Amino acid sequence: MNILGVVLAGGQARRLGGGDKALQELAGKPLLAHAIARLAPQVSNIIINANGDPARFDSFRRPVVADTVEGFAGPLAGVLAGMDWAAANVPDCEWIVTCATDAPFFPDDLVARLSAAVSEGADMACAETNGRTHPVFGLWPVRLREDLRHALVVEDIRKVDRWTARYGLAEVSFPAEVVDPFFNINRPEDIVEAERIVADLNHSKGCAI
Repeated sequence: MNILGVVLAGGQARRLGGGDKALQELAGKPLLAHAIARLAPQVSNIIINANGDPARFDSFRRPVVADTVEGFAGPLAGVLAGMDWAAANVPDCEWIVTCATDAPFFPDDLVARLSAAVSEGADMACAETNGRTHPVFGLWPVRLREDLRHALVVEDIRKVDRWTARYGLAEVSFPAEVVDPFFNINRPEDIVEAERIVADLNHSKGCAI
């Protein structure tokens, strides 16, 4: 499958001192760099979804795509932006996958497992751990972009689950015994915990995160 990766990088680090959460550092690298490194082997191309001045992401050398609907409509706006970019630039791309920058340990088989779920008949798929869904880690069909635009612009829908409830959504469960792969960073203490996880993973597996 030709799948476009969309890194949702619009989050603000209000509880981390302000600025872009995607540019907060973990293990000496911005969170955005961690996300791109984990996603790149899984997809055919990557774009960054963020509003504001795109120049702040120049060093990542990826297209920066702003929301295509107004009003900072949340993650669904990022999904639509990715769909619109794919339709305009990669017309043979039928699927996009989204990921957030504040969960630096997401699985390296995320796309493969979400793809397997939609190949069995689901309209779309998202990740789940321990009974909790992670809809920003989802696989979305570009064919539904006008449906999503209508939901955002006309119906003013903002919650992901309100839109996905209309379709066949597969929730793909990932193991979380050692660490929840969707552990997300919101507060200073989360950065400390993430640094500890990086150190533990490097020590136990002998590989850099």
